[in-house]
Amino acid sequence: MAGPTPEFQFVSKIEAIAREAGALLLGYFHQRVKIEYKGDVDLVTVADRASEKLIVDRVRATWPGYDIVGEEGTRDESGSDYRWYIDPLDGTTNFAHGYPVFCVSMGLEHRGEMLAGVLYDPTRDELFAAEKGKGAYLNGAPIHVSATKRLCESLLATGFPSHKRHKNPNIHFYHEITLHSHGVRRAGSAALDLANVACGRYDGFWEFNLNPWDTSAGTLLVTEAGGRVTRYDGSTWRMDSKETLASNGLIHDEMMRAFEAIFSGKEMEPLPSPEEWARMPK
Repeated sequence: MAGPTPEFQFVSKIEAIAREAGALLLGYFHQRVKIEYKGDVDLVTVADRASEKLIVDRVRATWPGYDIVGEEGTRDESGSDYRWYIDPLDGTTNFAHGYPVFCVSMGLEHRGEMLAGVLYDPTRDELFAAEKGKGAYLNGAPIHVSATKRLCESLLATGFPSHKRHKNPNIHFYHEITLHSHGVRRAGSAALDLANVACGRYDGFWEFNLNPWDTSAGTLLVTEAGGRVTRYDGSTWRMDSKETLASNGLIHDEMMRAFEAIFSGKEMEPLPSPEEWARMPK
């Protein structure tokens, strides 16, 4: 039987804000708000900005003087030892198209280390929370990474950018890792992918060029749940890292070896032609 949830310094207050923002998003989601564009493909909705405003207002009132970096443009940077990373709606494209996979993500950094993080998925009413040194939780119950030991038996997750995805190297990684694992999923929310590694639904996750608001809470969840987060070569992952590799720890070295082979062009399997695919046993 699980022991009592530890006393959190920040999480309980963050949870309340995340739930409030999630309820706001859910209201907009059911209305199917008008899609707007901030780039060639990147989607922004009224809900993004409304959620960020709500979160920023609550954070400023509760923790005055803390720095804030928000995905939708909020920048309060005074040199505080504490910095919030806020993604008011991770999974914007899903949200805009009525696909119910998105979340609110809030992470608190202290002098370069993640201190606390919360992810809230309002469509499933799942709230993930972690505070440094106190474990990771889903709706108040402790969570832990999976026990899968081999890449070939692993279910993994990754993502692709909305803009210029045809130029992103991850398509080669997706191809190779799909061949060497039990499967790769692309759900459209890096934050939720990391949360799903933390609770053992996925065995690993990787992605290029994520932003701090995508990863701040999720990476803390993974490490507090017993997993491992590094760059692709195993070097220390930092908030500004352009490579994120998260896993249950047991398959981490095998994933790094696979990435090294892909980068070097070794052991790359060519794509079959349609004719060759048609002849393959089903």
